[in-house]
Amino acid sequence: MKKFLETNISLELLTSLFSQAPVGLAILMGETHIIANANTQVLEYWGKGDHVIGMPVLEALPEIADQEFPAFLKEVFETGKTIKGNKVKALLEKDGVLITYYFDFIYAAVRADQEIVGVSVVAINVTDQVLSEQKLQENELRFKGLTEISDYSTAIYRGEDLVIEFANDQMLKSWGKSRSVIGQTLEKAIPELQGQPFIQILQDIFRTGEPYFAKEDKVDLVVDGELQTFYYSFSYRPIRDVNGEIYAILNVAVNVTELVNERLKAQNSAKEYRALAEAMPQIVWTTDKDNQIQYFNENMLKFLNVAKNDITNFDFSKIIHPDDFATLKRVWNKSALDKVFFELEFRFYDAVNDRYMWFLNRATPVLDDDGNIKQWIGTSTNIDEFKTLAAQKDTFLGIASHELKTPLTSLKLYAQVLERMLRKTGDEKNAKFAKKMDVQIIKLTSLIGDLLDVTKINAGKIYLNEVSFDFEKLVLETVEEQQMSTVFEIEIHSQKVGMVFADRDRVSQVITNFISNAIKYSPNTDKIIVRVERVEENVQFSVQDFGIGMPEDKKDKVFEQYYRVSGDEQTTFPGLGLGLFISSQIVERSHGKIWVNSILGKGSTFCFTLPAVE
Repeated sequence: MKKFLETNISLELLTSLFSQAPVGLAILMGETHIIANANTQVLEYWGKGDHVIGMPVLEALPEIADQEFPAFLKEVFETGKTIKGNKVKALLEKDGVLITYYFDFIYAAVRADQEIVGVSVVAINVTDQVLSEQKLQENELRFKGLTEISDYSTAIYRGEDLVIEFANDQMLKSWGKSRSVIGQTLEKAIPELQGQPFIQILQDIFRTGEPYFAKEDKVDLVVDGELQTFYYSFSYRPIRDVNGEIYAILNVAVNVTELVNERLKAQNSAKEYRALAEAMPQIVWTTDKDNQIQYFNENMLKFLNVAKNDITNFDFSKIIHPDDFATLKRVWNKSALDKVFFELEFRFYDAVNDRYMWFLNRATPVLDDDGNIKQWIGTSTNIDEFKTLAAQKDTFLGIASHELKTPLTSLKLYAQVLERMLRKTGDEKNAKFAKKMDVQIIKLTSLIGDLLDVTKINAGKIYLNEVSFDFEKLVLETVEEQQMSTVFEIEIHSQKVGMVFADRDRVSQVITNFISNAIKYSPNTDKIIVRVERVEENVQFSVQDFGIGMPEDKKDKVFEQYYRVSGDEQTTFPGLGLGLFISSQIVERSHGKIWVNSILGKGSTFCFTLPAVE
């Protein structure tokens, strides 16, 4: 090789190669390390010109006197040992200012006849790389500081062995481990991951560089000494150094176990709900907020006699009885507006039997977190047979009540005649019995009258003989009649309210019912208050009692057919529960409104209004 160099490579060529090398090269001779040669690159590193050649290195670069380089040069010159430096810090003066640099270098002995005569210097400026790495480390430290206080579980795994370099408290809690696992491989720290896919996925990222994202992945972890199943949404992202090489993987995870379990529970509940719905005799259905069918059981298909796929396009308005459609629309829209329970009886056309059938339809709104309707859950119950039986019952009651009226009229006449005869003979004791018999006949006649009214209402045959009359005058007359038959004090507050157009006798019936009910349900008091007043375009009548009252959830039920209010210890007051039902029908058919305000244990105030007329 030496012979080849002597015969084929000139001194000029070697000098040219030396000077143009992309790394810093220098030859320092003797114990004082005189700069015998230095290429352009190393002179640029030093910030000096070629005038320093021939000068001792400490004279040319006095700023390195207190740095470690002179000691390295001395050791190489004296021992012949080669010294290598990696990213060694150097302070070099440029334009009178000390600037920090970093170098990779090699100091090697220069020999002549086996004697050390100098030191060769090879240096590479790696300042930019070191500063980039420092910045990266600073960013990592800042990132770790932020993740320590983050609500997300975060960890960093370094190298293909997946050494846990960092894990915040949230991640350690997720693993069920302490900080002692930091510095261990993931496989050793969490041995239960063996047989699960996560270790392999992480190792693949080092080879492919592709990040991995998971949504609600299942993982089995030993937490609190017990192997448990959890669900996490997480990501694995490669972390690269300044050279673009993957050196670690960032893991960010969110525990979604509770959410997944709730959804699984909801799915199981939905299955149970559907099984229950299929077992029910009613038609069961759900709609979205726009009234589009979402779910229906088999009973709907059977009744409609259509295929399952045709339900979504089925026009339900075409099978609703024309006479019921307007009421249905009004009640449904009100329930949707008020976001309350819907209930209504109306008729559907039965294509199989070619006739309309009565159904009781109920629906409950399901609200979202903002209080808006997101779904309706409903049932439709076939009550056609019940309606038929109810009609037969009303027919029977109508016939029976009508037939009873004639003998009762005769009985009443006989009782009155008997009372007068006994009084004429001076038999006051038996005359009182005859009087009591007459009173009971009057009560029985009233009950039969109520039954007849109900059958007429249910059959749509109650007629109102409407005329214009003075409302206050009618109230005063009716109160006077009622006062004659009771020891209760009926206190009246009235004013001129004008005329109404209604059935005078039926309105008197309502007033009488209000007063008699107030007296009946006030067993421990002896006073009620009647008021007549003008409220905007209406006349208003009310009766206030101080009796047993009723709870809030019972207020609307008192106007239902056959409903009766119970007192203390469920003591039920006598009556058929028809008076208020009949009163509500009379008022509503007279274009008025009826309601009650009540406080349990303190009394009730029953009210109704009728439109005032000129």
